Amino acid sequence: MGRRSLLLLLLAFLTPGAATAVPPALRALSSLHLSTSFRSRPAVAMKYSIHYIQQKVDHFGFHTDKTFKQRYLIADKHWKEDGGSILFYTGNEGDIIWFCNNTGFMWDVAEELKAMLVFAEHRYYGESLPFGANSFKDSRHLNFLTTEQALADFATLIKYLKRTIPGARNQPVIALGGSYGGMLAAWFRMKYPHLVVGALASSAPIWQFENMVPCGVFMKIVTTDFRKSGPNCSESIRRSWDAISRLTEKGTGLHWLSEALHLCTPLTESQDVQHLKDWISETWVNLAMVDYPYESNFLQPLPAWPIKVVCQYLKNPNVSDTWLLQNIFQALNVYYNYSGQARCLNISETATSSLGALGWSYQTCTEMVMPFCSNGIDDMFEPHSWNFKEFSDDCFKQWGVKPRPSWIPTMYGGKNISSHTNIIFSNGEIDPWSGGGVTKDITDTLLAIVIPEGAHHLDLRANNAFDPVTVLLARSLEVRHMKQWIKDFYIWCGEG
Repeated sequence: MGRRSLLLLLLAFLTPGAATAVPPALRALSSLHLSTSFRSRPAVAMKYSIHYIQQKVDHFGFHTDKTFKQRYLIADKHWKEDGGSILFYTGNEGDIIWFCNNTGFMWDVAEELKAMLVFAEHRYYGESLPFGANSFKDSRHLNFLTTEQALADFATLIKYLKRTIPGARNQPVIALGGSYGGMLAAWFRMKYPHLVVGALASSAPIWQFENMVPCGVFMKIVTTDFRKSGPNCSESIRRSWDAISRLTEKGTGLHWLSEALHLCTPLTESQDVQHLKDWISETWVNLAMVDYPYESNFLQPLPAWPIKVVCQYLKNPNVSDTWLLQNIFQALNVYYNYSGQARCLNISETATSSLGALGWSYQTCTEMVMPFCSNGIDDMFEPHSWNFKEFSDDCFKQWGVKPRPSWIPTMYGGKNISSHTNIIFSNGEIDPWSGGGVTKDITDTLLAIVIPEGAHHLDLRANNAFDPVTVLLARSLEVRHMKQWIKDFYIWCGEG
């Protein structure tokens, strides 16, 4: 699988059954009464107002005073000035309204925490473009697309809200985010502890960087998800790569494969074949990320437990190449055509357009350098080693920049973060990004919650009748800690 294409997957993200055994991290909660926020209840109406703040393009230099409009959303239906709080979503790589609509947890707990909800859009995504339509036309304009600048935007916004909203000045703020947004939430607490009393970092792979976790751990987890979801499922996928190669070596193979997979654009050359394989690989990865226990439309409209549905078509790897690829099409069709509206499959698309592919491509070529590899033995993918030089050359060709693979660990401490406090790292066990996440407690206040049946930031999604009990327990634990942070804040302020 192409290194660049896999990095674009960070998002930062179905047969009903009983919950599996509760892990040690959650076992102590077995007698905990679930918060009223997580009992069966109607969906919360998401009503918010849209606002803008003028932000400096460069918070750390003095050469330019140029500003841009950063978009943010506010929902204050349940906010109380007396003993209330502010839940601040650290926006990630996409349109903030899309993330707002997929972060139901904040809406579910707003009343209980007397909380104002704030969703801040990340610079260079959605409508928050520092150079408008020209933001991506010149790499010099992209020089200000960094995690440091984004965190400074958030800090400036919080100070502005406290200054301008009556009653907000002396209230505690908690940062929340999922995937890349979860990384930002954790880093925000680390860098600006005077502005946020704590952070919930869901599915945040803060250790998916140079020399911190094995580069193959991501693909191993994806493979495990498919292996456990159906007999011979991962083996069928593993065998499909050679089947594609054999078929496309024949004179009519490209045409046959284009027809069999119902591709919108016919395959015409060998380069297209590798692109096809990358597209199929990304599809399996996306399915692992959004293997939710109910119907969803986060990346695509999907059934409950979509990998189990996919694996129904991949039970027999010992069939002819043509038969195997016809089965692969049926499996792909679950992801791309569950709604039944697709007339053909477009190998240039794998997820919603609400994600900002251009901005994320630049970020992975500068700071967010996360090594991935596969060996075809411990995983179901074709063997690919992590080749930093090749990756760097591709980045320079596209953006005119060279990656700095050590900068994020240098900036945020890598695994040496025990001096920080009040961060919850939650990870779903079936989420491939958990391989780069914090899955064991570091200190009494740097806590890890592992959700056995959890896919990508399942705990940040809205309460659902089909949620496994383990995610309900995880959310209750998260709320319990947030309540304690709020209580401690008011005690320290002399109001407790």
